[in-house]
Amino acid sequence: MPRRAEKRKFMHHLPALMVMLTICAFTCEARAGSVLAGIRARGTVRCGSVERPGLAGASGQGRVSGLNVDVCRAVAAAVLGSPDRIEYRLYRTPKDFDAVRLGRDDLFFLTGSEIREERLAGKLLPGPAVFVESDAVLVPTGSAARRVGDLAGDGICFMIGSSAERSLEAYFETLRKVWLRRAFSEYGEMNDAYNAQSCHALAGELTALAAPRFDPGVNRLASRLLPDPLVSFPVLAATGTGDAQWSAVVAWTVHTLVSSERPEARWYAGAAGAMPIEAPELGLDQDWQRRVLAAVGSYGAIFERNLGAGSPFRLERGPNASHSLGGVLVSPFLE
Repeated sequence: MPRRAEKRKFMHHLPALMVMLTICAFTCEARAGSVLAGIRARGTVRCGSVERPGLAGASGQGRVSGLNVDVCRAVAAAVLGSPDRIEYRLYRTPKDFDAVRLGRDDLFFLTGSEIREERLAGKLLPGPAVFVESDAVLVPTGSAARRVGDLAGDGICFMIGSSAERSLEAYFETLRKVWLRRAFSEYGEMNDAYNAQSCHALAGELTALAAPRFDPGVNRLASRLLPDPLVSFPVLAATGTGDAQWSAVVAWTVHTLVSSERPEARWYAGAAGAMPIEAPELGLDQDWQRRVLAAVGSYGAIFERNLGAGSPFRLERGPNASHSLGGVLVSPFLE
C-alpha cells in the first residue's frame, strides 16, 4: 500500500512536473537568442543614451538623431532589414536609467562614468567604442592661449560636478599651476558669463562646445577650441549580460562600420570585405553587412553627417578615425 500511494502521488504531480521541465527546456534553449527573438517579435530595436550634441539629441517632431542613433539604425538594418525600425530613449534623469537596469532597452551607449555613477557594471557587457569624447576648453579667438596650460591664473567656467571640473583640477594640479574656478549649475548662466567674458575660457565636453564656438552671441564673441583635450574617454555600445548572442551581433555591427573604412589594396580587401562575417548561428543572413552599409554608410559617413563637415559642429575626425586612417578606433580585419 505505501508503494501504491507513493506511485499515485507521483502520478498526480507528473503533469505539473512535465510542464516545468518543458518550460525549463524551452527557456534554456531560447536564452541565447532571447533578446533577438524579442526584437523580431516586437519589430523594433530599442536603444538609449544620455543626450549629447551630435551623438543623440531631439531633432524636432519627437525624432532623435545623432551618431549613436545611426549606430542603432545600423543594428536594426542588420537584424530587421530596415534602419528605420528603432525606438530611441534619452536618459535625462537617474530614473531613466531603469531602462538599463530592467532591460527595457536592447542597446545602450554609455561612458565609464555613467556606468559607475548609476551602478550598472553588473548589468552590462561593455562593447566596442562608438565615439571618443573629450573634455575640452573654448577660448575667444583673440585669446593669447594656445594650450590649456596657458590659462594659468585665468578664470575658467565649468558646470559643478561635471567631468570637466575634475579634469581641470587634475590638469592644473599636474602642472602645479593656479587657475580661477568659475562654477555654474545652469548652462545658460555659464554660457552668458563666458560670452560677457566674466571668465576667460569655457570647459566642457567637446560635443557640447563644438557648435557654440560658431555662435557669437550678443557680444559678437568669436571662439575657438584649444587643441589639447583635458581627458578623452570612450562612449561604449553596451548590452545586457544575459545574452551573448545579442552582444556579438551588436559588436560585429559596430566593427563592420569601422572596418569598412579600411582602404582596399591589391594585397587585402577593404570596404565590406575588410572583415566579412558569415554567422548564421547569430541569426544573421549572408547579406547583412552590405545591407548595413547601404542603409547608414561607413563609420566615416556617419561621423561626417552628424559631427563633421556636413553638420553644425564641423569637428575633425581626430581620435574618431579608424587606426588605418590615423585614429584610435580599432576593429578586426583580414590581415
